[in-house]
Amino acid sequence: MSEGTWEKLSQVAVKGAQHNSRERLPHPKCLEGTRVALLNYIYRLLDKKEKNQIIWLHSTAGVGKSAVAFMVAERMKGLKVTEQTRTFFFSRKHTKWCTTGYFFATLAYQLATNFPSIKTLVNRAIIKNPALLDPDSSVHDQMEGLFLRPLKDI
Repeated sequence: MSEGTWEKLSQVAVKGAQHNSRERLPHPKCLEGTRVALLNYIYRLLDKKEKNQIIWLHSTAGVGKSAVAFMVAERMKGLKVTEQTRTFFFSRKHTKWCTTGYFFATLAYQLATNFPSIKTLVNRAIIKNPALLDPDSSVHDQMEGLFLRPLKDI
């Protein structure tokens, strides 16, 4: 990846939105014995090795989405599959975390950090269309250009 393109992607990516970021301390956790059915359902989905999984937790504020997502991310870390696991925690407290404009650039950055082949493909996409890094550009275009196409081309 050219240094200029990588630098631009690095500046747009929201590093603090990852599950284990210090910016998210204290990390929310489920109380013991709570949300067991939901956690087990998610774990079963993730145990299916033949499928790539994207799990999107959504609900009203304050119901424990962040706690569930953190528990799942920690389990994945414990299973040593974190190099394949990407997280983005939305937050009303942080300007870049409360909008989808930085979401796919952040996921692409996380993937490109661990996978040189994806890094090359993301670089090509940004060179071809620098607007993909603009948080105000189409989320659909960002998803296609920074995330789906590079993954399909591996």
